[in-house]
Amino acid sequence: MAKKPRIVIIGAGMSGLTAANKLYNSTSSKNSFELCVVEGGSRIGGRINTSEFGGDRIEMGATWIHGIGGSPIYKISQEINSLESEKPWECMDGFSSQPKTVAEGGFDLNPSIVEPVSSLFDNLMDYAQGKLMEGSSTAEKVDFCNLALRAFKSCTRNGASSQLSVGSFLRQGLNAYWDSMKDQEELKGYGTWSRKLLEEAIFAMHENTQRTYTSAGDLLTLDFNAESEYQMFPDEETTIAKGYMSIIEHLASVLPPGLIQLGRKVVNIEWQPEIQQSTQMENGHASRPVKIHFFDGSTMLADHVIVTVSLGVLKASIQQDSGMFNPPLPSFKTEAISRLGYGVVNKLFLQLNPSHDRKGDNLDKFPFLQMIFHRPDSDLRNRKIPWWMRRTASLSPIYKTSSVLLSWFAGEEALELETLSDEEIVEGVSTTISSFLSQPHKKLESNSHELCNGKANSIATSKVSEMKFAKVLKSKWGNDPLFLGSYSYVAVGSSGEDLDTMAEPLPKTGNCESNGIPPLQILFAGEATHRTHYSTTHGAYFSGLREANRLLQHYHYVGI
Repeated sequence: MAKKPRIVIIGAGMSGLTAANKLYNSTSSKNSFELCVVEGGSRIGGRINTSEFGGDRIEMGATWIHGIGGSPIYKISQEINSLESEKPWECMDGFSSQPKTVAEGGFDLNPSIVEPVSSLFDNLMDYAQGKLMEGSSTAEKVDFCNLALRAFKSCTRNGASSQLSVGSFLRQGLNAYWDSMKDQEELKGYGTWSRKLLEEAIFAMHENTQRTYTSAGDLLTLDFNAESEYQMFPDEETTIAKGYMSIIEHLASVLPPGLIQLGRKVVNIEWQPEIQQSTQMENGHASRPVKIHFFDGSTMLADHVIVTVSLGVLKASIQQDSGMFNPPLPSFKTEAISRLGYGVVNKLFLQLNPSHDRKGDNLDKFPFLQMIFHRPDSDLRNRKIPWWMRRTASLSPIYKTSSVLLSWFAGEEALELETLSDEEIVEGVSTTISSFLSQPHKKLESNSHELCNGKANSIATSKVSEMKFAKVLKSKWGNDPLFLGSYSYVAVGSSGEDLDTMAEPLPKTGNCESNGIPPLQILFAGEATHRTHYSTTHGAYFSGLREANRLLQHYHYVGI
């Protein structure tokens, strides 16, 4: 009997398990392949990792279904009844519609000063993402966007349009806004805060949120031209009540025992871009063209390998003398890997001490707190607030009645968070909360420029000073050797074409059949291989289906 093609999938995350699920369950190819999933870690899920903290269900990694209209993740969630749970979970309330925006020093900002800047930022991002077009009938929304784009282009006329960044565009939009608002009255009663400083700091808060959305540590590295290619599904965004791991467990549940092998870290993949002079034998048959070497010294032969490791791992591999691939990946592939962006986003969870548990009514309403900081280099800043807190945008309960608070970190701050002890984190967060919520309530009314000295902030000064945290939990995606970061983005100097290049199998199809080289030896899946849905779980899902279908079609089975 002819041997079955052996397909080895490296990585048991969303893309790897989707590919395995498809290959194993395709009715036309049932039992037609020898299939194996090898995972370097001790668990399945990859950058999906549902956990529990403080009695609540939380997500250490992927959190949101980004648009329920047409999302395959949402469809699976519906089918397996994962959208409802008696147990509370992270972001079960969705996004807070009533955030409390406070400037450093305890100045509670009226919506009249926050909303115009927030609206400006949202319109600029919509424009960059292709949702608002130049010359649009919604002129009121795009005026500043058009001004920003014209200023943007005038600075880069000499053939440098490929170097436009989202960060530069946003700042041009802010400058256009300021130019149009020159005659505004100056604010009074905000201490050292001027109107312009406040507006810039509010804008920076939104930039910091955008950094966590994209994983770009600095929006100046995020490519403007590619931003409009990124696609989201329509309708609301939601979290999964039973946890994102319920999707992973569903995909894995139909695979037979032993098909997924944990603790199998791959260190090298030998492949054959050229015809080999000598032919090894395996059980009397011609050798399979790919040989996988594992950390424990064992090996495995395969006809096809689907590589689903993160872009961060691929970046590290091509920088090493002895990389993951032997021979090394061709230049068209390594150049795309080098150009694309890949950042770090971490989440910080803190549980309030039970004596201050909101469920016990001992702590009045910890708000969805939006934090407006002075610039990190400003002489006006509170020097007790640590630098790694200064580019966070918010701190809030994970849902309205939870005693667990959550804050997001990106870039250098996210990496710094991984190095800090729990004690250092508690001290830094407590100092920040004290600076923002312990001061006298100071509020700018929409029709007044005077200081209002009312009662203390909604959390009394004495209660803030007594606030204690019982536990701390943080993600550590940046230094985890199996991931080395969180998700990809199109960096300045890169393009959507690099994402397409990431998805190309090796050897190139045109070099194979006519030359007798075994085709489709190495295939690539994962969020960083999808041109329009990169950085998402559904992008990873689509990529796993794509590579499974590529192999099904190669063997003349019907893919879906």
